[in-house]
Amino acid sequence: MQKSVGAAVRPGMSCETMAEAMVKASAGDSPGHHTRAQTQALKDVLTALAAESSRPITLDPALRLPLAQALADYAPDLHQMLSGIAAADFVTQAAPKTPPWESGGTHHLSVLTDTLRDVLRAIAEDPRAYALLRAAETRTTAQRLFGVPADATGHSLSVPPTEGARALAVLDGIADAVTHDRGKTQAQEWRATVLDTLLDEQASPKSDQDPLAARLMGAWLQNLKEASEEERFDRLRTQGVDMTRTWSQDRKTDEQTRQELLAKVERSALSAYREIKP
Repeated sequence: MQKSVGAAVRPGMSCETMAEAMVKASAGDSPGHHTRAQTQALKDVLTALAAESSRPITLDPALRLPLAQALADYAPDLHQMLSGIAAADFVTQAAPKTPPWESGGTHHLSVLTDTLRDVLRAIAEDPRAYALLRAAETRTTAQRLFGVPADATGHSLSVPPTEGARALAVLDGIADAVTHDRGKTQAQEWRATVLDTLLDEQASPKSDQDPLAARLMGAWLQNLKEASEEERFDRLRTQGVDMTRTWSQDRKTDEQTRQELLAKVERSALSAYREIKP
């Protein structure tokens, strides 16, 4: 880790200082654009955390939010790893000793599935960190949906919403894992903080890359806000389907195609959720 992150990481340093060093070493000049060294630094951090800790991983509280911020900077890559319907490179380049690869003008992050899920589980102990990752995935899903060509059919039409729903469902499972062994009051407090953070516009900024994607994210957040307090957290479980429905209506998909698409997305999300749920 010290080799990748730099001399700022040293024995005896505080967790706050370590967190600052990790974020600085892995952050790009703009979100989603990173050098090989920056990407390698974050990969080494994630790999070291998974390799040197017992399961479940225990993170110092000071590390949780900074690690979430670092991962959110790699939101497109996180989306691919969470969904599991990844391009071949995200599978072949995931091994700890395999370096990041370049495509599309940036280097990409990929780690083993168990490594990612274990670290995310530890990060999510902080509900604000979990909400940050959820907001990043929501933005990425919205952007991918509105990147689908108007004349897309078959897999070209169904894969983007299915990927998004699966990624969000994995985060649902992680939320359940975090709250599983907490008392009722503690679990409610965790969920309430997640919702408050998601609904805070500053904590969950809309995408500035695509106005249509920003509108979709805004519509979903508004629907979440309008749900009753008792139903609000359960609405997260249907997020992938809800966003797909709104998107398919916006593009005026015919009713039969829409229903078939929604059914496929719902089945895929449920399958991903069951992989994580404790």
